[in-house]
Amino acid sequence: MKSSTVYAIRIAAIDINPRLILFAILGFVASFAISIGPVMWVMFSELFPLRVRGLAISFAGFINSLVSFMVQLVFPWELATIGTSLTFLIYGLFAAAGLLFVWRVVPETKNKSLEELESQLVRKK
Repeated sequence: MKSSTVYAIRIAAIDINPRLILFAILGFVASFAISIGPVMWVMFSELFPLRVRGLAISFAGFINSLVSFMVQLVFPWELATIGTSLTFLIYGLFAAAGLLFVWRVVPETKNKSLEELESQLVRKK
């Protein structure tokens, strides 16, 4: 990251009330933890067949952590190189694509047994 960018970030952080920052971060973490955060683990436990569930959930968790790491690694570079607006536009487009994928592809699991879900998701040969 360029030193001028770091300096600008430090100046912006100094001008904001530290308690506001703390409450905003805690609010985000709490909201994430009671909403979309655990959904991945619950959804995967319902979607994968029992015979591969342990391995599949482990693999999905690994991929989730890898993508999170990559975002954290690339994010400062994106801010410094392409700017704030374009960076958040890219993340917004990924979020919209994810929403569209879930809406169109991921089946509803409410009031369905694991056996019903498995028969719906796994094609028998």
